[in-house]
Amino acid sequence: MSAPGENLRINSARLWDSLMEMAKIGPGVAGGNNRQTLTDEDAAGRALFQSWCEAAGMVMGVDKMGTMFATRAGEDPDALPVYIGSHLDTQPTGGKYDGVLGVLGGLEAIRTMNDLGIKTRHPIVLTNWANEEGARFAPAMLASGVFAGEIDLDYAYARQDLEGLSYGAELERIGWKGPEEVGARKMHAYFEYHIEQGPILEAEEKTIGVVTHCQGLWWLEFTLTGKEAHTGSTPMAMRVNAGLAMARIFEMVQEVAMAAQPGAVGGVGQVKFTPNSRNVLPGKVVFTVDIRSPDQAKLDGMRDAVEARAAAICEELGVGCSVERVGHFDPVTFAPELVARVRGAAEKLGLSHMDIISGAGHDACWAAKVAPTTMIMCPCVGGLSHNEAEEISPEWAAAGADVLLHAVLETAEVVR
Repeated sequence: MSAPGENLRINSARLWDSLMEMAKIGPGVAGGNNRQTLTDEDAAGRALFQSWCEAAGMVMGVDKMGTMFATRAGEDPDALPVYIGSHLDTQPTGGKYDGVLGVLGGLEAIRTMNDLGIKTRHPIVLTNWANEEGARFAPAMLASGVFAGEIDLDYAYARQDLEGLSYGAELERIGWKGPEEVGARKMHAYFEYHIEQGPILEAEEKTIGVVTHCQGLWWLEFTLTGKEAHTGSTPMAMRVNAGLAMARIFEMVQEVAMAAQPGAVGGVGQVKFTPNSRNVLPGKVVFTVDIRSPDQAKLDGMRDAVEARAAAICEELGVGCSVERVGHFDPVTFAPELVARVRGAAEKLGLSHMDIISGAGHDACWAAKVAPTTMIMCPCVGGLSHNEAEEISPEWAAAGADVLLHAVLETAEVVR
């Protein structure tokens, strides 16, 4: 067995060309992408990815959640595979790199191995996890959650988008429901490469984020029930105003998150009014509170406070209130031996780096339940993500992919 030399690099131009080619599928309206889970655009992105994998000599498998697994054979048929990957689905107004960089960076690493005739003892499996974003079907990281045994398959299939379409039916419609049992695969290790989605690396002028932890989260979906009434002719004292209750809860979430500083965040990103008419008080409001922290006690304390204070707000206004916990994972500590391997690769390559905690959720959070796992991050301009203006440089993209290549080769054990 030999270790890869520090002069080993991926093909930066080829990686960037692949990113730009994928970005042509499901273009957004402002330079980014709208390739939401199980849409026709998602299906087209999957087909392109499959064609690239097969051209690189890999064999594609698909499980019953629609997750794609492309295998590069290893020299030892009994060795468990090293998995790498991320996701190709995007937010409705998403960028070109969130998730996609991890998938195509992994593809580029394998292409580089092919170019140089590098063989490994362990197989390497490149993964495109389904429904990482959770933008269309909550919760996020749905397929990896089922893979890890943390989410029930039937529950996942029954998840509906805002139009009432179910995950299971849409998976069938686009033709990407595979035959593999979800979670049947076993992993030797899992690496995920991702843009930071925050401003720390750029501000600190570091090229590589060595991800040691991932903060936990709760998604709390509130349904507030008031009384539809004319906004002009209904006296203020006689209103059952679900919209007012929502506004007070929004402010309360901010207060709860600020009281938990440092190391805690909270906010609301999705709201649906019914009937959503300018001169009708809403009879129903549905919205999702997103709270996160790397500290378990803070995370659960914030959840309890938000739920209790929301109930009190609604009771005072006579508004009905129900809450469903539609997404959750505990804070994650990544495998120290893999974290050290990533750090060592960055040092060997002469790349500036720092330890970092991921502020966003990733499929790696669920993978860590079933195998040693870690993440690699590169900066993004201004820390902006989940936005069509999301941007990275070709140099940043290549640097992280170089680190991924070296860490994966060390883990998969080069034999020639």
